[in-house]
Amino acid sequence: MTHLSCFHCQEPVLTGQQFVTRINDRDEPMCCPGCQAVSQAIVDAGLLSYYKFRTEPGNKQTALVPDLLNQFSAYDLPEVQQDFVHSEDDIESVSLSIDGITCAACAWLIEHKVKQLSGVTQVLVNSTTQRAMISWDKRSAKLSDILGQISHIGYQAAPYQVDEQERSSKQNSRKFLLRLGLAGFATMQVMMFALALYTGYFTDLDVQYRDYFRWVSMIFATPVVLYSAQPFYFSAIRTLLSGKLNMDVSVSIAIGGAYIASCFATINGTGEVYFESVSMFTFFLLLGRYFEQQARQKASVSSSNLHKLVPLTAHLVTENDQEQIPAKKLRLGDVILVKPGEMVAADGVVIDGHTSINEAMLTGEQMPIEKQLDNQVYAGTINIDQPIKVKVTALGQDQLVAEIIRLQELASNTKPAVALLADKLSRYFSGTILSIATITYLVWHQISPDDAFWITLSVLVATCPCALALATPTAVTCATAIFTRLGIITRKAGVFEKLPLIEHVVFDKTGTLTCGTLSIGRVECLADSDQNSVLAIAAALEAGSRHPIAAAFAVFAEQNLVAEQVHHKVGFGIQGMIDGIEYRIGNAMFTGTHIDSTIPIQQIWLARLNDGKYELIASFEIKDNIRVDSKATVQQLMRQGCRVSIASGDNSGHVHQLAKELGIEDVHSGLTPADKLALVTELQKTSTVAMFGDGINDAPVLAGADLSVAMGSGSAIAKNSADLILLGDHLSRFTQAVSVAKLTTQIIKQNLAWALGYNALILPLAVTGHVAPYIAAIGMSASSLIVVGNSLRLLRIKV
Repeated sequence: MTHLSCFHCQEPVLTGQQFVTRINDRDEPMCCPGCQAVSQAIVDAGLLSYYKFRTEPGNKQTALVPDLLNQFSAYDLPEVQQDFVHSEDDIESVSLSIDGITCAACAWLIEHKVKQLSGVTQVLVNSTTQRAMISWDKRSAKLSDILGQISHIGYQAAPYQVDEQERSSKQNSRKFLLRLGLAGFATMQVMMFALALYTGYFTDLDVQYRDYFRWVSMIFATPVVLYSAQPFYFSAIRTLLSGKLNMDVSVSIAIGGAYIASCFATINGTGEVYFESVSMFTFFLLLGRYFEQQARQKASVSSSNLHKLVPLTAHLVTENDQEQIPAKKLRLGDVILVKPGEMVAADGVVIDGHTSINEAMLTGEQMPIEKQLDNQVYAGTINIDQPIKVKVTALGQDQLVAEIIRLQELASNTKPAVALLADKLSRYFSGTILSIATITYLVWHQISPDDAFWITLSVLVATCPCALALATPTAVTCATAIFTRLGIITRKAGVFEKLPLIEHVVFDKTGTLTCGTLSIGRVECLADSDQNSVLAIAAALEAGSRHPIAAAFAVFAEQNLVAEQVHHKVGFGIQGMIDGIEYRIGNAMFTGTHIDSTIPIQQIWLARLNDGKYELIASFEIKDNIRVDSKATVQQLMRQGCRVSIASGDNSGHVHQLAKELGIEDVHSGLTPADKLALVTELQKTSTVAMFGDGINDAPVLAGADLSVAMGSGSAIAKNSADLILLGDHLSRFTQAVSVAKLTTQIIKQNLAWALGYNALILPLAVTGHVAPYIAAIGMSASSLIVVGNSLRLLRIKV
């Protein structure tokens, strides 16, 4: 069966002819009211050329709330605008980041739509950077009108703000481009004179013309050596002062030595000059580093922009009403109102209302998540359905967004073992090259003194280990960026090496293969107990626990029933005193119950101490749904050659029923945390093991596995000991991570093979005098650019 495709976003239409827009005298189907509203706005504005010239489908607009699209009044507040709006006379300008631009037609549509607003004087949209520069007369237009107009056609716009780090980065980039541009300009000039000098080898060149060309070449090469090459000198000096060697030492010696020798030859009028080689070497080396810098910035842009998704204002709830204030002025304990379509301004807990939240900015998953009383919400996520009141629990650097950014920075700065090996190898390589260059000079000085210097220079230039030093950092940075897009955070070193080696994956059940959102099903009352009382007792015992089962009982809590002397038995249950009676709630062993392990449901039991023995008074059925992609993930892991097991603390028949549904044959139920650790330790004798856990009572086994993966967000981010954290609810992200890690490892090996192979090939040619210095400079730079370009292939992976 085939479905109609939405004319706007190209996704399947599952609502029949419920939503249509008349375009070019035809009723075109739309998948949702959001796409219908956006397409109608395009038609009404007379911008049908957008559909004619677009190269990509429009964005799906199900998350838009049409009635509230134009509520951007907060951006008209002077205290908010001062950070990003530039004013000159009555004309104001702003740079906007616009999400959803996919092609030039999108930019054309935005420009023409915004130009229709009265008072707008200039609109420039860049489809590559996804930014727009807009100017308007503040007497006849407002920023909120512009943002609303852009949102009305389906794009989300917000002021682009440059933080201190980005500002510093831009300043450094400008300096770097100036050094690069100067080196490039000087290289072109010096090469012209070098060609004239080279003709002297074939024709007689008057000495006065030769000296003139040399002096002019020296004038052009001097700023290259003294200014453009400065970063290499400073790096070499810092390294030498620390008692080590890096590639900039050989680079500095090559540049400085060749320049000084050429200056002496120019002043004395004897010997050879190498100004063109010095300039070209510096230019190509800077060019390679420029591309490396661009690759790093491109790879890290998603993580560096996370904090910009947090809104600038919040609706503070006061005693009488509410007021709009800058989010920076919020304090812990404040209550804020989050309306549909708005972003949450700070981490907090829902204290009033019931809605769904889009957490795609954290997890990469577009499906909204239901939120009700006492549920946690995070800054930067989008409220979809109903207004809610949120009590602020974290601000600034304590928020989840800040924690994720810190973890991403940690991941990008943590080098895998192969990178550390490459760094160590490049240090030894630099020392080896300097030794070989010295020997080369001594030998050629005996054979042909006139050729000794330029051959030694060629050795230093051609074998510079730039490509070797770039082989792993660029690939790892790109891979980390892809993990960010997948909603995966790496917390420890070695993840990229471990992922491709995984042979056995062990899953906990609750919260991993299942959603972990538990609810109470059938309640069986025993020993003359009633349902309301046993549920209240269970809720009192579970009140201080953070286990998902405790959350299922929370709705049955009674204020006048409080448990005392509570003891948590990890992996078993909870024991406590209520009204002088000792109770236990937990698994069968803990409550002294004998169960039928063939019953395909998950149960826990409640028992009370009576005459020195525990008497069973109730059993509770625990309901939990299987994650939508659990089966697909298990099958994909098996296709990749991994064995899959379940290790669960649940000893009911539900574990085996779940395993049967997922196609898992190796099942271990009724395990304590110690039993799980023992199981993983045993499996590690024959294979490399990855362990999935919910990060609550699985800490020992997560720490003991070769690779540990935790689910969820919030407090688990900071507390668990996992190597990987899946911020979303899709297990399939793990199989994607394995694929990315395998490709990353493959690219790193290719880069190292190329870098070492190139040096192994060029070294004997340079030592034997078959490579001129300028050819050596071109070869070295081309080698570095090949490595960077190969690493950038990772960013083309579709996730």
